[in-house]
Amino acid sequence: MTIEKKLIALDIDGTVLHEDGTLPELAVEQVHRLRDAGHEVMLATGRSVAMTLPVLDRLDIAPAYVVASNGAILLKRDPDAPTGYRRHHVETFDPTAVLTSIRPHLTHANYAVEDEHGVYRYTGWFPDGALGAISEEVPFEQLCAEPATRVVVISPGHAMEEFLAAVELMGLHQVSYNVGWTAWLDIAPDGVNKSTALERVRDALGIAGEHVVTVGDGRNDIEMLAWAVAHGGRGIAMGQAPAEVVAAASEVTARDTDDGLAQALSTI
Repeated sequence: MTIEKKLIALDIDGTVLHEDGTLPELAVEQVHRLRDAGHEVMLATGRSVAMTLPVLDRLDIAPAYVVASNGAILLKRDPDAPTGYRRHHVETFDPTAVLTSIRPHLTHANYAVEDEHGVYRYTGWFPDGALGAISEEVPFEQLCAEPATRVVVISPGHAMEEFLAAVELMGLHQVSYNVGWTAWLDIAPDGVNKSTALERVRDALGIAGEHVVTVGDGRNDIEMLAWAVAHGGRGIAMGQAPAEVVAAASEVTARDTDDGLAQALSTI
């Protein structure tokens, strides 16, 4: 019996992995079942490349493509590359205007810029491991020295509501941005998000829109959930997702800690 090949794109944090980094066994079983059935199971994450590839190893999958840095970097499998993947498509922008416009609104925030090679330059404080293995502390002015795939702003001193209000006041134009679970702001090139990279993947693999499935839990998943739904596919929000994420989805599964991903994948 032949199957209609599906494109199944999974967020990592809060979807594939629990907050403490745990990888649920039931989710792995479902991922392997779908992989072995011939479906394309891939990751679409806000993580950098260096922090994404180890999750592929933990899942024991080698999809044709991987979406990293919220869509700014699209990797393609290449057995000759040292990591098994090469950069297939990269979106960058000049971070100068964004950084200089944000700083007056968030004077005590911490800032980082990721380049296309996955190197972070940062000023201020970031949690251990948040920026990956390759990072360099520099003066604020040096953050603008290279084209960026992403600007990251964190402001732990702000309550979430206060942080969101400050973001609204900034009038961020010519970029795409999303606010994470905490006072964490991700800024990407204009019009770039997980869905824009996934559309490139869908087109390259020749998979019909109605056979697309996306699963995520964060505000940076809104576009890819809505993209799947708009194509007649399935956009599945995790049970702990904020209301605006649920609103973009076509259905909701259980929380990550209640094996929500495994439950969602078992219906494919």
